[in-house]
Amino acid sequence: MTDPIVQFQEWFAAAQHTTLKEPTAMALATADAHGRPAVRMVLLKHVDERGFVFYTNLHSAKGLDLQANPRAELCFHWDPLGRQVRVSGRVEPVSDAEADAYFATRARLSQLGAWASQQSQPMRGYYELEQACAKLALRYHLGKVPRPPHWSGCRVVPDSIEFWKAKPFRRHERVIYHRAPGGWKKQWLFP
Repeated sequence: MTDPIVQFQEWFAAAQHTTLKEPTAMALATADAHGRPAVRMVLLKHVDERGFVFYTNLHSAKGLDLQANPRAELCFHWDPLGRQVRVSGRVEPVSDAEADAYFATRARLSQLGAWASQQSQPMRGYYELEQACAKLALRYHLGKVPRPPHWSGCRVVPDSIEFWKAKPFRRHERVIYHRAPGGWKKQWLFP
């Protein structure tokens, strides 16, 4: 296989047919302006030749990290398949049209939650979030909920993608692809 995006899509399709509750779950690692790392789980919403897309509140800790240092790493771990994929690259915003289109597919309560949550900021208690959601439900009543200006998508544009496959006796398969002029360069790695 010479196209790591195609290989990822094949592995991802296989993961979607396992017992995993959330095969789209991926660890997202960022670093702030001082190089302090942070990692958390997010959900993959789209992948194509342009990169790997997730959505977030741009004022969240991850959003602020990515504004200060627009690079990230992703890690997918699909234990039932004995597979892991790591993706590393720069991060760019998705277009407003892409963000609007995805936002429109979200459940109404999730749309309201995107407005109500001041993600990563302190709150007095859970009731504060519930109050904010109730106020927004009254504000938008039965009408369309527009995408908040502080909520959008991020695309990790990979410069490397690593595939790891479990094998007996720790003789695992590891292959990394690096983006190079004219395409991808494949390199086997010791496990």
